[in-house]
Amino acid sequence: MAYGGATAVRRIGRVAAWITVSMLLALQAGCKEQPKPQPPPPPKVTVAQPVQQAVTDNLDLTGNTQALYTVQLVARVVGYLEKVLFQDGQRVKKGQPLFVIQQNTYKDNLRQAEAAVLQYRAQLQWTESQLTRYSNLIQQNAAARSDVENWVFQRDTAAANLRAAEAQRDLAQLNYTLVTAPFDGRMDRRLVDPGNLVGSGNNSTVLAQINQIDPIYVYFNISDLDLARLLKVTRGIPGPTDGRKWPVHAGLPNEDGYPHQGYLDFAAINLATTTGTLLMRGVLPNADGKILPGLYTRVRVPLEQRTALLVPEVAVGHDQQGDYLLVVNDKNVVERRPVTTGAAVESRRVIATGLTGGEWIVINGVLKAAPGRPVTPEREGAPRPEARPSLPDKKAAP
Repeated sequence: MAYGGATAVRRIGRVAAWITVSMLLALQAGCKEQPKPQPPPPPKVTVAQPVQQAVTDNLDLTGNTQALYTVQLVARVVGYLEKVLFQDGQRVKKGQPLFVIQQNTYKDNLRQAEAAVLQYRAQLQWTESQLTRYSNLIQQNAAARSDVENWVFQRDTAAANLRAAEAQRDLAQLNYTLVTAPFDGRMDRRLVDPGNLVGSGNNSTVLAQINQIDPIYVYFNISDLDLARLLKVTRGIPGPTDGRKWPVHAGLPNEDGYPHQGYLDFAAINLATTTGTLLMRGVLPNADGKILPGLYTRVRVPLEQRTALLVPEVAVGHDQQGDYLLVVNDKNVVERRPVTTGAAVESRRVIATGLTGGEWIVINGVLKAAPGRPVTPEREGAPRPEARPSLPDKKAAP
């Protein structure tokens, strides 16, 4: 029993020693430093340098179109309207007949006035011949001086009557019964139907209205600050009086850009005291009649051309401090660069101040870039490294 007890004790001692060694090894392994996780690489962004190109400074305004001429066609004589010789909305030429008013009465009055002219002209010729006859007789002492004076009176009376008859004839010719177009233009709808009495009463009857819309006016207001910019370039109010035709461009609401090109034609003589603006007018060609009077129009007046730096519109940021760009420096760290922006040129924006031209601007991945943090810049348009071809799977190889 003693021998068996000693054996058991030795086995317990070996197990305890083994457990102790295992615990020491485990503690030694736990004391070793664990590898630290690697931080993610800096985000990739696309960068590009500002583009330098010639741009034109413009004044972008709003205006309204108006017909070059607007005339109300009225009946100058009293009578029944016999004919309407146009379709509502039709484009007509200068001198084209439009309305016919009752003609018989006025034609008869004109013939009567012409007959009176012929009568008094014949009477004048007869009195002149009698005056010549009696003037010769008085030289031969065959007539009295009173007879000569009487024929002088008769001649002068006949001459006065002839002039009065000619005046009545001219007045009769002014009684137009045929109303014609005063210029090339577009007719509005007729206001009087055939068969109605026109020209009666104190007021003349308006038959229709005609507009001349080729060319067409565009009116707009320019502020005092924009006027100062314009005068700095033009050195005076531009207009046809000084021989200069300063360009003006216009675009309708359903059009892209400013396809209609004309020139400045007029400027008011004073600014409106309530708004501080000056009324100006441009002339636009309108051969196809596409521009109608009264349309809202976008107006652009070019000022001067200069060289400027441009960046993509998406690269420009805005916050409470103003406009800014994200610039990647030589250490690939993002910097916030405050800038002053100018006009938009297609998909780019003019940068007036804040850039020298050699900076690398973040144009793609702006949300990934933050001021003070590193990034991995990729230049716009630079070829990306091609991916290496993968090795064939050993298990799939024959």
